[in-house]
Amino acid sequence: MINILSKRYIFFAISLLIIIPGLILAIFPGLPLSIDFTGGSLLEIKFASGRIPASAQVIAVYNDMGVTDVLAQTTNQGTMLIRSSELKDDLHKQIEAELGKRFEDTVVELRFETVGGTVGKEVTQSGITAVAVAAILVILYIAWAFKGLAHAFRYGVCAIIAMLHDIAIVISMGSIGGLLFGWQVDALYLTALLTVIGFSLQDKVVVFDRIRENSGIHRRLNFETLVNHSIVQTLQRSINTQLMTVEFMMLALALFGGVTLREFAVILLVGLFSGTYSSIFIAASILVVWENHEWDKWFRRKENLPAGAA
Repeated sequence: MINILSKRYIFFAISLLIIIPGLILAIFPGLPLSIDFTGGSLLEIKFASGRIPASAQVIAVYNDMGVTDVLAQTTNQGTMLIRSSELKDDLHKQIEAELGKRFEDTVVELRFETVGGTVGKEVTQSGITAVAVAAILVILYIAWAFKGLAHAFRYGVCAIIAMLHDIAIVISMGSIGGLLFGWQVDALYLTALLTVIGFSLQDKVVVFDRIRENSGIHRRLNFETLVNHSIVQTLQRSINTQLMTVEFMMLALALFGGVTLREFAVILLVGLFSGTYSSIFIAASILVVWENHEWDKWFRRKENLPAGAA
């Protein structure tokens, strides 16, 4: 049998190596919020000749017009999406005219939208409230469903801790992606995060349910061996389900779905992988650590070795 739980502290360390740098970036300088949350303007244009200038050149035009907070992206449809702080009055028309003059081409406006930051804040607050309420309900449901087991409440708490692990991974990816690739946290990012949360909880309940079933079958096994046996039994199902139904589709979407969906697909790809990873290597490991009260050993001083011992 594969002894997964014997390496649990290695899995904890791997997660921390990803989460800690990402969360530091999320705090300093902060998550790269899009206009969905901060408010601003979105302009989609194309050039009559079909030629698309470099993003840096377009941003330079905005900067010359006094607009400094700009992100320009080229789409697979030959258009350019330009996000910036709010463009008041007819400033976007002046920018379009300057773009046409600068690149000696005709600029065609396809879309212009101005979004208030209040909407994004309300959606975020509602999402946080919904996740908090759902977490409480999950803990109560698992405690009731597993009431035949000792410490049934722990299963729900461990599922939520592992879910927070997946949320931290997604936030870290957003921070690192913002630093390296200019990603921004927008409505699609929030959609990906909520999808990861739902998938994460579902997968963990499957693993815990197998532990519950085996508790009545293998009564003589110690708890760690029982949990490890249950993980191994669900391992093939978890990996096959993720690869066949989700990961391959997200990978294809990330590679061929266009620039507007690439960030969403990559975040979802990593987040769903994290959900499966935490179900196998994190959630049950936390449960074993709790059952064994292993934190008592973390801070216990080592006993003095006998004289002459190496």
